[in-house]
Order: sequence, then C-alpha cells, then structure tokens
Amino acid sequence: MSLHDAYARLTPFELLFADPAEAEALWARVSEESAGRGADVHDPHAFVTMGTVTDFIRRVEGEDAPDEAILQYGSLAFHALHQAKAGVPVFLLSAHAARYLVEGAPAGQPTPPRPAGYLQLPRHLFWLADGAGVPQSVDGVFWKVSSRQGTELLHTLVATALRTDRTGMGVVPLPQAPLTDAPGWLDADVRGDGADFTTDMPGAEIDGLYAFQTAGEVLKLLARFFAYAAALPDALETRRPPGAAAPPEAGAEGPEPSTLPYVRVNLQD
Repeated sequence: MSLHDAYARLTPFELLFADPAEAEALWARVSEESAGRGADVHDPHAFVTMGTVTDFIRRVEGEDAPDEAILQYGSLAFHALHQAKAGVPVFLLSAHAARYLVEGAPAGQPTPPRPAGYLQLPRHLFWLADGAGVPQSVDGVFWKVSSRQGTELLHTLVATALRTDRTGMGVVPLPQAPLTDAPGWLDADVRGDGADFTTDMPGAEIDGLYAFQTAGEVLKLLARFFAYAAALPDALETRRPPGAAAPPEAGAEGPEPSTLPYVRVNLQD
C-alpha cells in the first residue's frame, strides 16, 4: 500500500466547493437565515437544521437524499464554511511526524493553531471502519472551536475515502468536547483493552498502519498535533500550491494535488 505525504492532496473543502464563491454565497445565506431565526452559526446542531443548508445538501446529494446524508454533509458544510472563514487553513501531517505523535505526547499546550482548520493525514496511514465494518482510509480531521456560556468547545469531523467526485467522501461527525479537557487527551489510555491506534487489518504490520476505533483516539491525535505545533513552530513549513505545474508524483502515480496553500508539519527533534 502506497503511503503519501509529498504534497497536500485535494481536500474535502475543494470537493464540496469546486468554486470558492459557492462557499461565500452559502455563508451569506446561512448568516441571513441565522439572524432571522436567532440561531447560532457556531452551533453545528443549529447549523444543520437551517433550510439554506438543507437546500444546499439536496443540490449536492439529490432531492431524495436521506436525513442521515443531510446530517452528515450538513456537518461537513459546517466545518468547511468555518474553515473558509478562518482563511481555509490546511495542515499536512508528514508520515514521520504522524508516527512520532502516535508514539507519545509532545511537549507544549494543546492549543489549536487556528480557530478552525483541516489536518490532512498521510494517505492510507490511518484507517477507520465504516458502519459495515469495512476499513476506510482516513484523509483527515476538521476542527472548529466555538464558545458557549464561557466554555470553549471543540467540534471535530473525520473525512474518509476521498474520490474526485463532489460527494466522493465519507464523513463522520464526532461529539463535541470541552477544549479545556485537551491536556488530558495527550496521555489518555483511550481503548483500555488494547493499544491506541493499533489495527489488526491484514498486512497492516508491513506498512505500519494505524486505526481509529474510538472518537477518543481522534481527539488524542488532534491534541498531540495542537501541542506539537505550539511547542515547535519551526516544524511548520508554509507551502504554496503547485498551480499549473503539478508535482511529478501526481497523476497516475499519485493523488490529485490541492490548489490551496498549506502548512506541512515536519518531524523536528
């Protein structure tokens, strides 16, 4: 299985909004409806109930889209729009840095580098079982920080199995969690009855693959990324998208590159 971390791949934001103007237009409609209803656009539960969001998802998924799809892709729209409002930050975690974070907690406080963003993981390194128990490759994790009654909450969503069609991805919204709990996630023993991030997928030992079996493992890795980025800012390398000149690994030999600027998260001793 070919792992990949040479450049940022096409992101869920770009699949959902092929034209960034779509995101701006949807945000304007959502903001208008939010003001009229007194609904909080920073609350994912209120967000997905808005008619403008439902209408958008039905245009993407089809008029007969089931309620589950409205909920899942509405959650994706929530994260993608807030990512856009934050400047569309994308962080690409290198394979070496990912393995370092799996092995142990770094120094530093788990403070998100941006109020919303997307952490893209090395391609095919992390896996998640779908509802039928079929492993799906995890592309990355969205996060969004909101404040409610003086408490900072972390909202997260896992994106899996990206393809190049607009709905070619799986999305798994996770329960919100108080950001003040993040320091405790760094060294948490989440599974209890087995080592976190391990997998018994056939052949996993050959490539050193990992799996998320619980929401806590996603939060644990995300908190470790936050702490690593805070403690070692020199490990964050800002890169521009390749533009018209695609990377030599792209095409038949590699995934489609993102058109967005991104920050590569390198391993730094």
